[in-house]
Parts: sequence; C-alpha cells; structure tokens
Amino acid sequence: MLLELDGIGKTYPGVRALDDVSLTLHAGEVLGLIGENGAGKSTLMKVLGGVVPPSTGQIRLNGRSYDRLTVAEAQAEGIAFVHQELNLFDNIDVAGNILFGREPLRGGPLQLVDRKAAAEQVLPLLRRLGADFAPHTPVAELSIAQRQLVEIAKALVANARIIILDEPTSSLTLSETARLLTIVGELRASGTAIIYITHRLGEIIDCADRVVCLRDGKMAGALPHEEITHANMIRLMIGRELRALYTPPARPPGEGGLSVKGLVTSAFPHKQVDLRIRPGEIVGLAGLVGSGRTSLARALFGIDPPLGGEVLLDGQAVRISSPKDAVAAGIYLVPEDRKKDGLVLDMPIAENITLANLHHHARAGLVDRGAERRTAEAQGKALRIKAPGMEVAAGTLSGGNQQKVVLGKWLSMEPRVILFDEPTRGIDVGAKGEIYALMRALADRGVAILMISSDMEEVIGVSDRIVVMHEGRISGALQRDAFSEKAVLRLAIGQDGEAAES
Repeated sequence: MLLELDGIGKTYPGVRALDDVSLTLHAGEVLGLIGENGAGKSTLMKVLGGVVPPSTGQIRLNGRSYDRLTVAEAQAEGIAFVHQELNLFDNIDVAGNILFGREPLRGGPLQLVDRKAAAEQVLPLLRRLGADFAPHTPVAELSIAQRQLVEIAKALVANARIIILDEPTSSLTLSETARLLTIVGELRASGTAIIYITHRLGEIIDCADRVVCLRDGKMAGALPHEEITHANMIRLMIGRELRALYTPPARPPGEGGLSVKGLVTSAFPHKQVDLRIRPGEIVGLAGLVGSGRTSLARALFGIDPPLGGEVLLDGQAVRISSPKDAVAAGIYLVPEDRKKDGLVLDMPIAENITLANLHHHARAGLVDRGAERRTAEAQGKALRIKAPGMEVAAGTLSGGNQQKVVLGKWLSMEPRVILFDEPTRGIDVGAKGEIYALMRALADRGVAILMISSDMEEVIGVSDRIVVMHEGRISGALQRDAFSEKAVLRLAIGQDGEAAES
C-alpha cells in the first residue's frame, strides 16, 4: 500500500469541507477522482499535498503515519502536482524549469548554473515523455500540451511516486490528449501511482484502474475497473441518473437567422466560410484546435473584424467591425475563457450582468443601482445562480455559476444569435446539464445558437446539426441521423473532400 487516507475530515468556520473520507492508492495504479465542483476534491488534494492540515484522520505514506503533512514532507514522500493552471516560468528555458531549485552548479565561490549539465540531465526525461522540444527551448515558445510535459518532467526529476493530474486535458487537442493518456499508461507501467482528476469521464474510462467519488465532502462510492461507465460515474457524482444529453427542439427551425457568405478571417486570409444558423437550432461547430473555429467566432463578434464576405441577419446585411456592432445587432459571444474574457472577477455579480447594457440601467449618466439589482436578481432566479447574493464578487463562484453570470449578461438583453465557445470547459457534470438545458430553452425561444466544442460527447449529444472546420474552411456538415465520432473526425482531418455549405 503506497498511500492510505483514513477518516480525513476538514472543517472551516461554518463549513465541513471533508467528512470522514478514506481512500487507498497502490504503486502502479491510476485512480480516477471524480465529483462535482465543490465536492471536496481540491481540499482533499491540499491535505495530501501538505497545503492545509486535516481536522481529523490519519495519512499513511510508504509505511509512515502522519496526523498532517507539511509541503516539504509531502514532496519528500514523493507527491507531485500537475495543476490545471500550469506553474512554470516563461522567462527561462525548459531545463531551468524542470530543475528549478536543484540546478547543477559550476565555478568557485560565485557559482553559476551549469547549463550544459542541466541539459544533459533533462534530455533523458524529455525523451522518455516523447517531447519534441529541446532542454534549452524557452518555455514561452511552448504550446499548452508541451508545457504539460514539462510539468510531468518536473515530477519525474523529483522522483515522484504519486503524481496528481488536475484537469490535465482541458486545453489539449484530441491527439495531444491521446498522447497524454499514453504517457499515463507508461508511468503506471513504471510503478508510478497517478491520481487523475477530470470532468471528462471518457478519459477516466480510458485510463483509470479504479474510481472514487466525492459528493458534498463525503465518499459517495467507488467503482472497480470493470464497473467504470458513464452511467455509474454520473450516478455517484449527482446521486441520480442524468437524462440523455439530447433534447429535441420544441419546433422546427425558423426562417432567417444568421447567414455567413464568403467570410474571410485574419487567421485564414485565403479561405472563405459559408455558414447558416437558423432560429431555434443548436449548430455544433467541431474541428481540431487551430482549425479556425475560434477565429470565426471572434470575427462574427467583431473582435477581429472580417477581411471579406458578408454577414446577414434575417436576410439583412450587417456590418460588424467591433463587438459594439455585434451587440447592437443581437450577436453575443460566450467566450472560451470566461475568467479572462467574459467576467470582471473582482466586480459583483450584479455589475457583471448589467455591464454590457449600462445605458438601460442609468439615469442622467449615473448607474441606477436599484434597476441594476432588479435585473440581476431576475437573471439570478431565472438561471438559478447559486450565490449568497448578487453583491458578491463573480470570482468567488464555481465555474458553472460563473458561466451562468456570463449568460445572464446577454439574456438581460435581446439575443438573436449566441456564440458559445467551449461552453462547459472546467464545469462539472451536473452544471453541464443545466447549461445544456439553458441552451435548448434559448433555441426554443427562437435564438440561433452556434456551439464550438472540443468535447466530442458534447458535440454529438447536444447539437441539432454539426458543422466541421478544417484549416479555415467548412469541410462538411452532418444531420443528426449521420452523427458519429468517426464521421466528425473524418471531416476534422479533411478526409471528405470539398467544403460543404452548411
């Protein structure tokens, strides 16, 4: 037994974050740790990493017992984290990041880092991970997937026996995800234990030997390898069956909507995009990362104005040269990075919700706080935003509730088209269901919806129609009766010939 957590509890003033949690981990085992946001996963990992002390319970590692761990003790016991928000220095190279704090030195009294020795020490680790970059490469030049390999190499150079991967594929392409899962398998074969935390349940099925689930700070159950299925994991996470992702539209799509003809984006100046989204339908936009999906959304919202072509709403041409133009036309964007691009995290929920429509909440040039509060409370009730009040900062909310605040900002106005870019990234399975239900309700109100997603299950499970991009153009479209992962992937890698108008 490599690790045993026995009866771990953690109490904060007025909150019991963990309640009698016990789990075990063996060398060479991949343990999937699942649970909705707020279930206690992060608190449990902080206890294991020595960041916070448990209120009750015992930690047994490598045959030694601890009432609590310090960070130094956790590291000495071989525990390493690879966080979702990667912890690297952009201004130094790969070797410097991997060996930070343990760099080989040379010289006399004024010792300097021996860069050649550092590179020689790091190179075997990079080769083991299949990295396609050199030890001297500046981290600033690496992709997200490459940076993730650097983080894993940091764990290996520290002789980690337990590696905790927290949402490791949230920003990776399909091929990069497949490579990471291969590396997880290789680490398992070498005897390294992995705790794998993700909301992408398909990855748990692919790599986990066993699953444990937390719900409301307590153990909700465990699954042996042969019982790891989507249905079983969802039942543990939310305590009930989750209905099928797809909800048929209340009525057939309407006429008009958004039409894009010969649109040229700055990312692909030699390619044209033709696209149609009718009122009342959810169109899934699939494609590999870099295929042009986000560039199209940015052009339609005026962040990067189109270089050519035309955009029509209900048959009338609209000129979009800025987000202000898009908002005025009723085209709204729910961005991929809600924290960076969709919210002002330090501002209250109410101010975030009315930010794009301040002139409707102002008198004589001053914000009418009463009107602002009424709008925010109405959206909070309609969207079931879980918060103590509309005056709390948006940054204190869970990912799902932050996404609802972004939606509330647009729904307080008059949307005609909503562009969702990775709408459920970093959101737990229960909150995902709520977001999908909101999207369907909007479509049933006559809103035209474009949903950009890298989650194949989401694209197939939520869309009425799928459009696929490849290298800046539409490579094809699929009606619902033709949906399959294979069909989407064929179009995503450009195998099906000429671009099809959708």
